[in-house]
Amino acid sequence: MTNPFYIIEPTIKKVPFILSVPHCGTEFPKELQEDYVPEMMASPDDTDWFVQDLYNFANELGITIIYAKYSRWVIDLNRDPESKPLYNDGRIITGLTSTTDFFGKDIYISKDKIPNQEEIERRLSTYYWPYYRKIEALLQDRIEEFGKVLLWDAHSIRRSVPTIRKGFFPDMILGNNDEKTADKNLIKITLDNLRNGEFEVNHNTPFKGGHITRYFGNPTKNVHALQLEMNKILYMDDTETKFDENRANVMRKILKPTFQELIKSL
Repeated sequence: MTNPFYIIEPTIKKVPFILSVPHCGTEFPKELQEDYVPEMMASPDDTDWFVQDLYNFANELGITIIYAKYSRWVIDLNRDPESKPLYNDGRIITGLTSTTDFFGKDIYISKDKIPNQEEIERRLSTYYWPYYRKIEALLQDRIEEFGKVLLWDAHSIRRSVPTIRKGFFPDMILGNNDEKTADKNLIKITLDNLRNGEFEVNHNTPFKGGHITRYFGNPTKNVHALQLEMNKILYMDDTETKFDENRANVMRKILKPTFQELIKSL
């Protein structure tokens, strides 16, 4: 079986920095394609569209990029494998194997297609854990060479998702589980650089980082993890359906120097 992820290798000497994009996948495994509502599967709405393209400069800085092949509707790579909630404040959030999109629309053609526990275990084994094992291998490689490493988990979200939050989201949200997943100096460097632009940047509100950030981030072992969530309109058009190169370039002028400063500090 082919890997459930894609890798973009650095074009220059590698640095102790890995970039993960777990929610950009749009493909569906052949064995599952008849289980989903066709029009939903044709354009899975909860996708972090084009995030891997937004960060197209990263490998030119020595960063390895890993990004998902399959839709998060197959299995969500940024959720707890035992479906433990990431938040306990009552918010509605999609699960490990969602049955609806963020707006509550059914994604499966019938209830009997919803994965049972056996199927969930199969998906974990086939699609979820290989992604984690690859990240683990990349992090270990950098630890062995540099003694430390930073994992950046890249995400995007609609400007407004009423089922999660009333009103608009901030432009960007840096998450590190209340400063548990990364060194405070790295967090400060990131926030200072992201706030150099004209954008509103929140810290751990309303998102603290998902499972990937919390699973891998362990500053005591020199593994630092940060999650950046951003509004899709920062790099897409107002309909949040098409990539906007001009908007993306504005964002890259913020993101690239941020990465460069982080690499220097590492």
